[in-house]
Amino acid sequence: MYILYANAELACNIGGSQYHFLNSKMPFLRGISASFIVFLTCVVVHKPGVQAWSMEGHAMTCKIAQDLLEPEAHHAVQMLLPDYVNGDLSVLCVWPDQVRHWYRSCEARKRRGTIWDCHDPKGVKDMCVAGAIRNFTNQLSHYHHGTSDRRYNMTEALLFLAHFMGDIHQPMHVGFTSDGGGNTVELRWFRHQANLHHVWDREIILTAAANYYGKDINLLQQDIQGNFTEGIWSSDLASWRECSHISSCENKYAAESMDTACKWGYKGVESGDALSDDYFNSRLPIVTKRIAQGGVRLAMILNRVFAGDSLEMEETLVAT
Repeated sequence: MYILYANAELACNIGGSQYHFLNSKMPFLRGISASFIVFLTCVVVHKPGVQAWSMEGHAMTCKIAQDLLEPEAHHAVQMLLPDYVNGDLSVLCVWPDQVRHWYRSCEARKRRGTIWDCHDPKGVKDMCVAGAIRNFTNQLSHYHHGTSDRRYNMTEALLFLAHFMGDIHQPMHVGFTSDGGGNTVELRWFRHQANLHHVWDREIILTAAANYYGKDINLLQQDIQGNFTEGIWSSDLASWRECSHISSCENKYAAESMDTACKWGYKGVESGDALSDDYFNSRLPIVTKRIAQGGVRLAMILNRVFAGDSLEMEETLVAT
């Protein structure tokens, strides 16, 4: 099996002159590199179906994470977010997916490799979501350098890290490249057309919200949080957060998604199938658990980064 990391092209080397794009509350963080904009126009435009969690999935991941931030990390996130989101990280967790629709000048490219050999077609390493997580975590580790370090746009790094942590926990992002992570597995979801990737992206989430929560995604998110604070996953919380070195744990997260894609995503599904209650009821707990894990782990990384714990990563990451 090969690993498909959609949006992976944003992984590694960002630098150059300044271009105003996202504005944080901190003046020295307002720049975004012009080279990044050029890079973005070439690599962010994917086929419409190729994305990770839907808006709802990403938003829940970020809300869960923000609720688990320690005071130092909470303050840093508040300082990095632009004023218009009123301190709510979840508002911008889908920003990387939205950006791709603004730039259509270049043909989409997908970077493929295994989680142990993450590279682009030319052999450049770390060009995948796992590499992106390492890179943007490293960038955020420079937050306390303040105005003395103008190499990185910290707001940008925060948003991409938050987004990619959602991506890597969506199992169909670690699916077969031959079917685009399930995008070419056309089927029916109850009474309408869909594909297997989109079922995991959004259909299961929306069906759960409609069936059990009066279409209120916030209630679904609260239920997910309740499952790990005092419910069925509460005993698993420590193991989810376990990460001896935050420059390598993303490989574990990708391996989990690969295993889940095999056992729960593809199993028993063929093009043309009609999926309904049996598939929905058996896969819903998997989807909600992956969203919970993504949020818990994002919080873990941000708490450690803004406490200065990630400085150990400097020698192991690709220079930017």
